[in-house]
Amino acid sequence: MKRATNQHTIRPSASRVRGAVLAAGLGASVVLGAGSAFAAGNADAAAAPLAAGTTAQSVAQQATAQSKAAETAKKTAAQKASDAKKKAEAKKKAAKKNAASWKTPVKKYTLTASYGTGGARWAAKHSGQDFAVPVGTPVTAAHTGTVVKAGPNGAGDGPAYGNAIVIKHSNGKYSQYAHLSKVNVKIGEKVTTGEKIALSGNTGNSSGPHLHFEIRTSPNYGSALNPAQFLRSVHVSI
Repeated sequence: MKRATNQHTIRPSASRVRGAVLAAGLGASVVLGAGSAFAAGNADAAAAPLAAGTTAQSVAQQATAQSKAAETAKKTAAQKASDAKKKAEAKKKAAKKNAASWKTPVKKYTLTASYGTGGARWAAKHSGQDFAVPVGTPVTAAHTGTVVKAGPNGAGDGPAYGNAIVIKHSNGKYSQYAHLSKVNVKIGEKVTTGEKIALSGNTGNSSGPHLHFEIRTSPNYGSALNPAQFLRSVHVSI
């Protein structure tokens, strides 16, 4: 008689199976998570130098632009300063030249009575040079100087001159302007060559609108020189 043998098939329990599956899944998740993290880390590491390079390039471009702008501004300021200096020097040179020059006291004139002319119109011979011009013509200083006489009654030389002005010049000479309709300067005022000092007129002992012009050795009547000859001596032709 054969003895029956008890053979038992060993099967894993359901709980062990579930545990193994969960463990395998967790391991896969960990592995996948680590891989994802590694991939993400590599992407950030690759992007970092690119971003840094772009920022550095932008900063460099801005610095270059600012440097160029500063250089342009510097050149512009230097040019303006140079132009201003040249203008000031030219003005100074012109003023110096102007101060050394003489000019006729009016423009677009007709010469009438000359120095030394005699006649019934004058108590003595004519003491100046007459420039026939319309009333209101600008009268300018023949040379740089200081006003020593100005006003009616010939500025103190008598009513025959009407409104008059006398200017003292650095060479010791005096210029006189008479028969004026308007006086624009005062005693003590500094004037320059060509500066407007009055308007021509027909005041005083005058036979018609004109400017009576004298060159004197003193500010007073009776010291007149031939004005035409004097003007020629200072290179002014009339």
